[in-house]
Amino acid sequence: MDDELGTTERVLTLLGLLQQRQVWTGPELAARLGVTPRTVRRDVERLRTLGYQVHASQGVGYQLGPGQDLPPLLLDDEEAIATAVSLLAGAGGGVASASDAAVRALTKLDRVLPTRLRHEVRALAGSVESFGGGRAPVDPEVIMTLARACRDQVEAGFDYPSGSEVRRRRVEPYRLVSSDRRWYLFAYDLDRDDWRNFRVDRMTEVAARTWRFRARPAPDAASYVQEAVSSRVYPHQARFLVHASAETVRAQIPAAAAVVRPRDGERCEVLSGGGSLDFVLMHMVLLGHPFEVLDPPELTDRCRVLAERLQSAARST
Repeated sequence: MDDELGTTERVLTLLGLLQQRQVWTGPELAARLGVTPRTVRRDVERLRTLGYQVHASQGVGYQLGPGQDLPPLLLDDEEAIATAVSLLAGAGGGVASASDAAVRALTKLDRVLPTRLRHEVRALAGSVESFGGGRAPVDPEVIMTLARACRDQVEAGFDYPSGSEVRRRRVEPYRLVSSDRRWYLFAYDLDRDDWRNFRVDRMTEVAARTWRFRARPAPDAASYVQEAVSSRVYPHQARFLVHASAETVRAQIPAAAAVVRPRDGERCEVLSGGGSLDFVLMHMVLLGHPFEVLDPPELTDRCRVLAERLQSAARST
């Protein structure tokens, strides 16, 4: 039994070596494993019976190639966490089939991970939401710290810019939310006594505390953050009824630029913001669909002014 266990561990170590580098010579593998080249050849045959395509060539060495079926992979701790982060990015993407596949892969990864890593993956899987895809990279250690804090319901602290100053913020973290550009933390700000969203890439000195909190009734994290970054962050907000399907309009507007809600089969509601109402209005005109102004009322007057300007320009040509 001990000999069988030793052989299994050695074959797994051999597989790990073959996955680390493109080509190994027989003597190199024998030296790393502490065995003879003949034993290396036997272990290579064992890998082949398991479905691994290990190519051997005279004077070159051993090389792990693609097979007809997908055999298991060996991942160290850091690789497993990195894989989980990448799968979460895929799960939050805009393509339904890719998102479903990423979720299935995350589930499989969670089943086979050792306990110490399974908690890390579940922290990510349970603490991340999305309203877009293709995010800018952030420090994975920060993501992991915040994900654990969301999972364990413990307070978190970090330095965050506020105007020209950087202040320490104390929050109850609820969800990490990914947009088509950035990662955000949706949290209850203990000093401001209200819900807030924070850009993860702006955080520094991020740390989880030991103080646990009881979950409060919370708004939907992804919807809250999307509305915040697409409209509430701007001095002017506007709401429109667009005579086109929500799917059509979402394909035209980035998720971080507007919230698109379906109304019925051929209409949708668009909530957006900007530095001026004219700026928001022009973006709606450029979509190319008939629309109505819902809010604010003064935007209707801006529509008339814009229409007169365009008509005047058309008459002058």
